[in-house]
Amino acid sequence: MIKLGVNIDHVATIRQARGTKYPSVVQAALRAEQAGADSITLHLREDRRHMQDADVYALRGLLQTRMNLECAVTDEMIDIACEVKPQDVCLVPERREERTTEGGLDVAGQHNHLAPFVRQLQAAKIRVSLFIEALPAQFQAAKSLGANVVEIHTGAYCEAQAHEDFAARDRILERIKAGAGEAARLGLEVHAGHGLTFDTVAPIAAIPQIVELNIGHFLVGEAIFVGLEASIRRMRNLMNDARGEVRRAIT
Repeated sequence: MIKLGVNIDHVATIRQARGTKYPSVVQAALRAEQAGADSITLHLREDRRHMQDADVYALRGLLQTRMNLECAVTDEMIDIACEVKPQDVCLVPERREERTTEGGLDVAGQHNHLAPFVRQLQAAKIRVSLFIEALPAQFQAAKSLGANVVEIHTGAYCEAQAHEDFAARDRILERIKAGAGEAARLGLEVHAGHGLTFDTVAPIAAIPQIVELNIGHFLVGEAIFVGLEASIRRMRNLMNDARGEVRRAIT
């Protein structure tokens, strides 16, 4: 069954807007696990705009599932990751002026820069994931670096759907499908995420090579109306239904 990683960054965004102690990211993570999350994702950004160092350290000792720590490729962030020792670290591009992560890491272009950081994480027995675009050169570079996992960026696909540019959406979806197949052929575990909603998740979840989806902003937003647990459970049901349709088609 396809797995769901729940990103709780934007629970922290709400907290940081007022500088309060609430809403609790610890409580959000534990409730997400109770609702069926297979892992908890959090992004410790260099500017600390949402998650704080204390959040990362507190959650590492409390989670019953897995921690997937997203971070930029810097000495500071990799050192923190090696100290915290999450089960997974996903390396992502990061710019101070962006609202959110705007695209995949250029693994092919930054291979030599990335290599020592990947080795450092793996020496700490941390599984390394690279957040990339669905492009052949990026998968080849990820394999060359010895990464364990690639997470395919789905942001452009979701944006095309939001703008009702269905031709672009379908082109991007086909590229993601081909990329997932290529990554799996290379022996990489395939995840995907960014911008996924109830309306866009099924075609991505139906791709058989994708093992896990990471979803956060939409789930936290939907939680305002229905609660976090209900939001997560509905997303899981949509993912499972999509994967079930694929299995029925194969058999």
